[in-house]
Amino acid sequence: QMQLEDSGGGLVHPGGSLRLSCEASGFTVSLALYTVGWFRLAPGNKREGVSCLNGSGENPQYAESVKGRFAISRDNAKRMVYLEMNNLKTEDTAVYYCATGPSFQGPCQMTPAAFGSWGQGTQVTVSS
Repeated sequence: QMQLEDSGGGLVHPGGSLRLSCEASGFTVSLALYTVGWFRLAPGNKREGVSCLNGSGENPQYAESVKGRFAISRDNAKRMVYLEMNNLKTEDTAVYYCATGPSFQGPCQMTPAAFGSWGQGTQVTVSS
């Protein structure tokens, strides 16, 4: 079964940047067969889809709240997924989770039910 280990969270001032990483292991097929995504959970809120990217690495999807500030990428050979976060805001504070699910043609969907494997989460705190 696939294991995901996400990392890179921390404390940053508003306007700062962080890069989250997610390492996938425990499977024998190519990571290119999977859609990858990032979700976040803040206290008192529901789990929110942040971004996703299908197996071909085309047509990334972003939540409206992070468009233009966050960028998702993947390195299938290294089995790594990344989330570059720029111009961070206090409302970005949350635990961030990477996730993978089967990849299909067309844009990925930031729906938790579409993802079967999850990382343990990494805390991102944006505060002055």
